[in-house]
Amino acid sequence: MTSDKVEIFRALHRNRLPGDPLVLPGPWDAVSARVLEEAGFPALATPSAGIAAALGHQDGSTPADEMFAAVARVCGAVDVPVSADVEGGYGLAPKELVERLLEAGAVGCNLEDSHRGVLKDPREHAEWLAEVRYAAGDRLFVNARVDTFAYGDGDPARAIERAALYVAAGADCVYPIGAPPDVLPLLRSGIQGPLNVFGRLDGEGPSPTALGELGATRVTFGPGLQRRAALALQGMTDELRR
Repeated sequence: MTSDKVEIFRALHRNRLPGDPLVLPGPWDAVSARVLEEAGFPALATPSAGIAAALGHQDGSTPADEMFAAVARVCGAVDVPVSADVEGGYGLAPKELVERLLEAGAVGCNLEDSHRGVLKDPREHAEWLAEVRYAAGDRLFVNARVDTFAYGDGDPARAIERAALYVAAGADCVYPIGAPPDVLPLLRSGIQGPLNVFGRLDGEGPSPTALGELGATRVTFGPGLQRRAALALQGMTDELRR
């Protein structure tokens, strides 16, 4: 069943028209996952920061066992494919990382190329991604996050160089998180394969449709929905007090 979901997930990335990116909202628990599935989204992508907040951890500090357990609850709650943000892989060997993702029911994963705000050596990271790809075969959709805009100098050329290494290593998709919208056409022209772009839910950035027109194949929102839900709950507290 999981293999079928992986193929469905891969197919959702193919032949996207400009202005029609794959929108992957980020559930942080079983309830939010069911709500998003019922809303009609064909696939979901868990945010590590959203799950961390829901579990009472700082972003980047969730123990691996807790993260995989949370991902498993999300995957078990819905029938649509779910990709999981597993940060930098928690120091696990590629084979174990792949096994734990598959055991949780995930069809894909985000893997970032920085650690605690410091960029990794891109060639070493590419070698590690190649090992993940080898261990996974076709069973996982690998989204390689490029953190040059988050923690580097923001030079698009550096992002494109890293992306090329990661695609050559077997990444299915590249995610230059934090890339300014006006740089997206340049990234699109220089990066092979699907391009993941971070979307904002506060109205301060382009809509998913606009991001698609700029070159995004898919749009994810990190912990945006979880934070909006927390704000909504905060807004209800006045009524609760009364």
